[in-house]
Amino acid sequence: MTDINTTTISSLVAEYPFLTSFFRDNGLEINGTEDLTLRQYFAAFDHEEMEDRALDTDNMIVQTEEFIRQMNAFLGKEDDVVRTVTILPGMDKSGNAEEFQELVIEQGEIISIVGPTGSGKSRLLGDIEWVAQNDTPTGRSILINGDVPDRKWRFSSADKLVAQLSQNMNFVMDLSVYEFVELHAESRMVQNREQVINRIIEQANSLAGETFSPETPITSLSGGQSRALMIADTAILSKSPIILIDEIENAGIDRKKALKLLLTQDKIVLMATHDPVLALMGDKRIVIKNGGIHKIIETTGEERTILSTLEEMDRTLLAYRTKLRQGEIITKIHTDWKERSHA
Repeated sequence: MTDINTTTISSLVAEYPFLTSFFRDNGLEINGTEDLTLRQYFAAFDHEEMEDRALDTDNMIVQTEEFIRQMNAFLGKEDDVVRTVTILPGMDKSGNAEEFQELVIEQGEIISIVGPTGSGKSRLLGDIEWVAQNDTPTGRSILINGDVPDRKWRFSSADKLVAQLSQNMNFVMDLSVYEFVELHAESRMVQNREQVINRIIEQANSLAGETFSPETPITSLSGGQSRALMIADTAILSKSPIILIDEIENAGIDRKKALKLLLTQDKIVLMATHDPVLALMGDKRIVIKNGGIHKIIETTGEERTILSTLEEMDRTLLAYRTKLRQGEIITKIHTDWKERSHA
């Protein structure tokens, strides 16, 4: 945290805008004194005024520091940013030890989780979300930044390690898209609220197959539009350092743009997927079998080359899906990707 003993009031307010309300609520007029430090500000009061207002410089410094600390905790802006999450091995459903030493996932990485339905992908997610310490059925342990994690990741309602984007999203509130995002922005005490809200809606429309307006009722959004809105909202407003996306392939959105948006916000992205395009977009993929981590595979150069072909196939399918939606007649199959794949 910034040293408030040596930092000017103007710099403090610029870094912590919520201090404006703190000073106002304590009857402190700071206009015209922005170039002073807090100690210099209180030094300008005479002794009688300090006594009349029950002000004590050291106490006010401590109160200001504590207010900053509490607000940063509420807004998810603590200095202890999650840079890495480490998974230590446990066991599968049969009690067999997982055969890896550790898996370190770094900020900005995309990790895909693959395996048959019911193989245990949700158990892995649960261990990460709960920050397991050898106290779950798998026996895995999770480290944050290489250390045993702070208890807040397990027991604080304000600090959530994982933000989940579930496969099915159903809105029930009678709100417009703008009002829904505004409600979330208000809860996060976001500065420049209107700008942030408009950015989220703009980003969501860049992901969705069909655009929508800020006035659109959220209950009338399609599945793809709802997913696009929640991905943009999560990327920009959520303070959770880990994002789990469950089967984004069924969302009818631009998956590559969605991942890029999430990564620009310094998140760790975990994707449970059956889609080869998404699986190969990851830096690594975790293969789940019989409830345990069976393999950890780093995406190879050859797989990246295959991914390019798969992405082109995917774009072709998307183009024809769009034509069908618009009522057009399909007359010709684009074959460039087929010719290149056989070259």
